[in-house]
Amino acid sequence: ITDIDGSYSINVPADATALEVSYTGYGTQVVQLGASNVLDVKLGAGELLDEVVVVGYGSVKKRDATGALTQVGEEDFNRGVIVSPEQLIQGRAAGVQITSSSGAPGAGVNVRIRGTSSVRNGNNPLFVVDGVPIGGTGSTPETNAGLGRNSDPNPLNFLNPNDIESMDILKDASATAIYGSRGANGVVIITTKSGKASRGVLDYQYGLGIGNISRRYDLLSAAEFAAQNPDQDLGGNTDWQDEIFRTSLTHNHNLSFGDGNEKGDYRFSLSFLDQEGIIETSELQRLSARFNGSRKFIDDKLTISTQFTVANTAVGGVPITENSGFEGDLLAAALKSNPTLPVMDENDLDGDGITDELSQPSETEPSPVAILEFSRDEESTVRFLGNISANYAFTDKFSFKTLLGLDRSTTNRNAAFSPELRYAQGIFGNGRLFVEDAARFDRLWENYFTYTNKFGGNVDFTALAGYSYQEFTNTASGFEFTNFRTNDLDLIINNFASADLSGDNNSVAPLNSFSETDELQSFFGRINLGFSDKYLITASLRADGSTRFGPGNRYGVFPSAAFKWKLVEESFIPDGVSDLGLRLGWGITGNQEIPHNLFAERQRYGNWDIDSGGNFQGGGLATVAFANPDLKWESTSQINVGLDFAFFDYKLSGSLDLYRKNTNDLLFQINAAQPAVSPFVWTNLDADVINQGVELALNAELVNKSKFRWDVNFNIAYNDNRVENLTGVFDTGEINGQGLTGAFVQRIASGQPLYAFFLREFGGFDEEGNSIYPNGDFQEFVGASPLPTVTSGLTNTFKFGDVDFSFFFTGQFGHSVYSNTANAFFTAGSLANGRNVTTDVVGNGEGQFNAPDVSTRFLQDASFVRLQNVSLGYNINTSNIKNVSKIRLFATGQNLFVITQYDGQDPEVDTNKSLNGIPSAGIDYTPYPRVRTITIGANVSF
Repeated sequence: ITDIDGSYSINVPADATALEVSYTGYGTQVVQLGASNVLDVKLGAGELLDEVVVVGYGSVKKRDATGALTQVGEEDFNRGVIVSPEQLIQGRAAGVQITSSSGAPGAGVNVRIRGTSSVRNGNNPLFVVDGVPIGGTGSTPETNAGLGRNSDPNPLNFLNPNDIESMDILKDASATAIYGSRGANGVVIITTKSGKASRGVLDYQYGLGIGNISRRYDLLSAAEFAAQNPDQDLGGNTDWQDEIFRTSLTHNHNLSFGDGNEKGDYRFSLSFLDQEGIIETSELQRLSARFNGSRKFIDDKLTISTQFTVANTAVGGVPITENSGFEGDLLAAALKSNPTLPVMDENDLDGDGITDELSQPSETEPSPVAILEFSRDEESTVRFLGNISANYAFTDKFSFKTLLGLDRSTTNRNAAFSPELRYAQGIFGNGRLFVEDAARFDRLWENYFTYTNKFGGNVDFTALAGYSYQEFTNTASGFEFTNFRTNDLDLIINNFASADLSGDNNSVAPLNSFSETDELQSFFGRINLGFSDKYLITASLRADGSTRFGPGNRYGVFPSAAFKWKLVEESFIPDGVSDLGLRLGWGITGNQEIPHNLFAERQRYGNWDIDSGGNFQGGGLATVAFANPDLKWESTSQINVGLDFAFFDYKLSGSLDLYRKNTNDLLFQINAAQPAVSPFVWTNLDADVINQGVELALNAELVNKSKFRWDVNFNIAYNDNRVENLTGVFDTGEINGQGLTGAFVQRIASGQPLYAFFLREFGGFDEEGNSIYPNGDFQEFVGASPLPTVTSGLTNTFKFGDVDFSFFFTGQFGHSVYSNTANAFFTAGSLANGRNVTTDVVGNGEGQFNAPDVSTRFLQDASFVRLQNVSLGYNINTSNIKNVSKIRLFATGQNLFVITQYDGQDPEVDTNKSLNGIPSAGIDYTPYPRVRTITIGANVSF
């Protein structure tokens, strides 16, 4: 590795005669050693790339890959405050849509590769970290507390993004079928950093992130509100958004040391992330340590490797929920609270005889400051992910590898509400505490043989055969306490005895608890054939047996085949073509992301509820599912045609792919007609979900001079989603708010995209201010979908001597978002009832008695272009600084601006509004806002 001026020094053995110099994308050069101690080396640029991409259970040269895949390396990762691995590749790969469920620290991330395929089950891809498939985290009983359902955390938060070297995205079935039952939604293979075979290197990185809300709602000021509601003027002047939002600070420390030689390598890393949320009291802290190491033994025939991560992640949450009623959650309270209400109750507005306390007008109109002050939500997760493997090469052609993997996590969550909180049923005067514990323990054992040989001088042959066993154990339990004898949140959240457990107070009740174990046993194999380095054939087969299905359908078989013709090797291809290859792939993959043991009849205790006096009601043993021994795998077949190309010595390169995915035997939960012994039954729907589209990725080297370089990376993808051959219809997209009980906005039906919007067509207001529905007062399909048809990304990278600069735009187009937020809170009726609204409500013609029915009034085009990332770096010349090999100063901006017609906080939103267990998409309901962040920092290497 040279310094910024190209100078370098290498210590060589006394008997050395030559140096071999190589670099990805350049031709290898052998330089003979002579009398001079000075060697100048210039590699030939633009020669055929031999970089390696990771596939299931192995790797291949990128030019020999027969499947549709994209590799994103560290140099192309998104920069700044990055909490989870998915954020590193957001917008960087064609056909990969990545959306955060909210802007909260540690929030979940939805990843969709080539569209949404499953109606009911998980649509995220399978993540594989250093050979270990990630099964997820332990799930905890649902916490509601009268405020609503909390969103799921991100199961990959424990991984430090700074430890990741590359992420390989496998998109078509010919690439993912080797993972069988879990490959239907694509596979993302994460490779972490290892030590390099050179001298030991100590790296330290620090980043300081400063975050603010990217966009606020334009609400009425106190004066504007008082002008509309003089009788509601309480004399104050409060901006409730100011009261809960803040400028957040994030501190990110990363320390690592790595070394290696021809016998092995190792790397240690330690990181600490302290991220404040832009809402008061919300935060995430993560302390993680990682070790990667490998060593060769027995004349280099045996290689022992290990990788492991240990992380403790603590999240401080706030009461922002997914399905709160008309009273709203924390954010809803900030949006609708009367701006003339003072923060402090100096005039005893609530009539409790006490002044100089936080204002709390009523249970239905909560103060956001009081919600923050009188609630606390603490969650802590300790997770260990690791593996140890041994690879023995019997010969240079035949080897065996065995791998043991462990994924263990324990989660504890305490959510407390003080008796002082005048909000939500049963809290005021009683208090509430939810104590939840969950644990997950996944074990993996894999063994496989690999044989490679060359026959007849022009036939390359590689075969792989293996066995895999994985066990998933998931447990959770929880308790709910009330009737506390103190208002001190520290005592409530840490001391259960502060609840009055004496006599018949009924102060504690169990939440739903469970202990489940599932197993997955697999046999897999793959054959690669190459003829004359022109024609490549790949075939794979995996048989998975899962205890999630009944004895008759326990095993599923998932085949694939792919062919590549390396046209560039043909004599008729002109010299200006550096690479040209045609790919054709087909395969079948599966989906088993369903709850435990749905094929047999089960029983459990029903959920407990609480009355207005703080006493628990309900509970009892009941049948919860009909037996269905015929339940089987959901399967996805896919065909892919691709073209890889490069021109002008790789100054322009890219790929073009066309695909069609068909998912059938849809795993689905159907509600039984009541009254019935069981409320629902799981079955396979005889229907198809079809995704078909095209993807284009381009890389261009526009300028490559000694002092200036300009590279451009562009990707764009089109995807059409459609449901076919479905009998019946299924509603989802629950809408909450006053007068909206039972409302929904989406319907799954044949001939429509998944989660198609099903609404009244809005035509304005009549003279009385009531809504006009030109097609009639009924819901219908309105030709709008929450699923983007086009996704894209554009990156420009510049290097001016010691300075590097890049900016990255991402965009999504052709979809809509339904604003449950506006439907519930921003209407003339809300303003007439003393609640604040956005400025556009005043004078829009709506009458105060107009019913807020679901309609296209609240549906908006959500297409957008976002300046996602801007990065500026400067490399300081360290040639005169002893023991320092590198200093890089950097500044990064994230989410700097977005161009969109959507008037909510952000068009990239996806609140979980599931109904009857059926997921939704593209609905906005008081999500935690997105953050605009500026990060400054430095990297130093010793």
